[in-house]
Amino acid sequence: MSDGTLELIKRAQQGDASALAELLREHYTFLFKYLIKATMDPSLAEELAQDTMVRCMEKISTYNGSSSFSSWLITIATRLYIDRKRRWKRETQWFRQEQGAAAIRWRFESRNMEWSEVLDALSRLPLPQRVAVLLKHYYGYSYEEIGIIVETAAGTVKSRVSAGLHQLRKELKEDEK
Repeated sequence: MSDGTLELIKRAQQGDASALAELLREHYTFLFKYLIKATMDPSLAEELAQDTMVRCMEKISTYNGSSSFSSWLITIATRLYIDRKRRWKRETQWFRQEQGAAAIRWRFESRNMEWSEVLDALSRLPLPQRVAVLLKHYYGYSYEEIGIIVETAAGTVKSRVSAGLHQLRKELKEDEK
């Protein structure tokens, strides 16, 4: 973490609103991109990013520096997302994933952004596997760090990553045929 970020955090924790605003501005894009990949729904990602920023503003005094600030934000965002998914249990997993994947794919293609077979396959993974694979292989977190973020044992995270990668390889191999 840079000295500038540490200084912003200290000032924000002391009540400096402009330091807090700068800190959130610096991390918003990173957080939003993570949430798009995790949720496969740009509208939901935006909503969760905003909710995460509000939670950060409320809880900045509790940030203790034991992880990077971006990891702390990802932890908050992931927990908010998991909580929201729990409230939506009456809907089927398949419907949410298929509709979300189709919507995000359309948005990517309509803006001339790349949509790969990997993102397509990733969108079909169950949420726990998708988040674990993203955090491990796209963002480089350790199994222990991911376990802390999603409040699960590191062994469970490792199993989710393994199952997710196996499914991705299988789907991508089928797409080649």
